Amino acid sequence: MPNGLILGIESSCDETAAAVVERGSRTLSSVVASQIATHARFGGVVPELASREHLRAIVPVVRAAVAQANITLADIDAIAVTSGPGLAGALLVGITYAKALAFAQGLPLIAVNHLEGHIHAVLLHEREAAPTSDPDAQALALVVSGGHTHLFLCRPAHNAWTYSLIGRTLDDAAGEAYDKVAKLLGFGYPGGPWIDALARFGNPLAVPFAFSHIKTKLHLAGKAPRTKAARTAPIANLDPRFLFSFSGIKTAVLRYVELHNLRPEALARAARLFPPKIRNCEPSASESQYKALPPTPPNTKEAALALCPQPVLDLIASFQHAVVGDLMKKTFAAAESLGATRILITGGVAANRELRARFAAEAQRRCLRVAFPTFALSTDNAAMIAAAAWPRFQAGEFAANDLSADPSLALGR
Repeated sequence: MPNGLILGIESSCDETAAAVVERGSRTLSSVVASQIATHARFGGVVPELASREHLRAIVPVVRAAVAQANITLADIDAIAVTSGPGLAGALLVGITYAKALAFAQGLPLIAVNHLEGHIHAVLLHEREAAPTSDPDAQALALVVSGGHTHLFLCRPAHNAWTYSLIGRTLDDAAGEAYDKVAKLLGFGYPGGPWIDALARFGNPLAVPFAFSHIKTKLHLAGKAPRTKAARTAPIANLDPRFLFSFSGIKTAVLRYVELHNLRPEALARAARLFPPKIRNCEPSASESQYKALPPTPPNTKEAALALCPQPVLDLIASFQHAVVGDLMKKTFAAAESLGATRILITGGVAANRELRARFAAEAQRRCLRVAFPTFALSTDNAAMIAAAAWPRFQAGEFAANDLSADPSLALGR
């Protein structure tokens, strides 16, 4: 009789994670080794460094997850690993280790789509927080993070799930826009926590950002544009009302900064937050040179004003207000069009406080159910991978021996 324990491994970007989850509904352990301190001085994830850090962390992280769960590898029924989308080198570290461990232990290996994992982060939280609720009902899911902004219609079917792609970003993901705007203004990486922390001290209506209606590009003949997003169904098959684009607002912030001569101030701020001797250190620099990074965002109005003037706080608040408003507009429009009564919001940007508050208020106004993962489950973790693998384990959907990384793996074609 199986114990129902799945060991999940996640290494798609800049977090090395392992977790043990019981039957997709109870987290016994969840360990995450973050690389933020490694990448902060470069203002973004450096793929080569990410792979190197995964190699360094994967063994101790998995051992810690097993120990924290108070079990042994002999108690595990299967090993689940993220197979894509993500950084090729980073994915390969997790996949190679998972394959070796599964072979050594004689366990089945389950490949999990990273986006599906984010969706199951919400379902896992619902099962743990309210076992009497119905986390297996049909739902519209918004996956919004640094690399993805997708809308999926999720349907349970025979102890498994099917996913239909409803909408997606045509260019930058919402979280990527956050990171680039934060970097432009001289703040740290990742940009989401900085923007979220500072936005509450500004006027969200000070700068009137707007999103234009997305039109089908005739020259693409219905094909997906060349972007960093995963390969999905042709854009012509998707309703333009549910397509996102965040490159425009990123450019609008850049133009605002140039017009109001805010760039010198931003450069000075970046120099204060990230001294040149740390920002310019080589990848071979010792741990002590960068492990103290990154600085934390301010949590009071006084501290925020000491870091940047009120007009910058107003710019940040207006940027976030516009992005959250666009996510809300298209998500609720899709819910209304599809007749969905339940919405799941997940991914790194789901940790944003304004997003949670505004989505919850609007859902209540429309008499819809909305759910979020915990803050810990919003960002990349392995508990969501193990939870997503449970239905596949029950269905006997195991990975082949030649499993490899698929950086552009799609969900819901």
